[in-house]
Amino acid sequence: MADSKPEISPEVQKIKDAEARAKEQAEQDALPYKWRQTLTDVDITIAVPKGTRGRDVVVDIKRDQLTAGLKGQEPVMKGTLCAQVKLEDSTWTIENQQELTIHLEKSKGAEWWKHVLTHHPAIDTTKIEPENSKLSDLDGDTRAMVEKMMFDQRQKQMGLPTSEEQQRQEMLKKFQQQHPEMDFSNAKFS
Repeated sequence: MADSKPEISPEVQKIKDAEARAKEQAEQDALPYKWRQTLTDVDITIAVPKGTRGRDVVVDIKRDQLTAGLKGQEPVMKGTLCAQVKLEDSTWTIENQQELTIHLEKSKGAEWWKHVLTHHPAIDTTKIEPENSKLSDLDGDTRAMVEKMMFDQRQKQMGLPTSEEQQRQEMLKKFQQQHPEMDFSNAKFS
């Protein structure tokens, strides 16, 4: 028997979503760094004292670990990364002698990270709205995956079935047509 959750009105859902976004934003703002991501990379910015040079910082990027901060002080970031990164494509720089910028290239392309370090607050990746970019800039497989994700997100927002749910419904219809002798009137599908 499938669990049935009570339906909530779109207005109540909008309020709940706004509250969740505000809580998430407050948690992210409290982190000692700022970060943003695309499907293929993560960029982290850490404010450092004016005049900071490369020799003044410690940055250790490993496939699934990151340590970053000022030499002789507790690291600003230290822990396990959300997912593995490509070491050869991950870098760091000091910008204007006041900002440590770390660029991490995701090992698995086309995925959203919930957080940078696993012990930090997570974001709701289903609410990510990617920056405007041309789908034509993406390779075929990535483009198809992004288009499917966008379609499924729109479908969910409208309360309609996702592509997988549509596929299951289509398979069920075909099965029912091939087996008209079977009674599906009391069947429950989740």
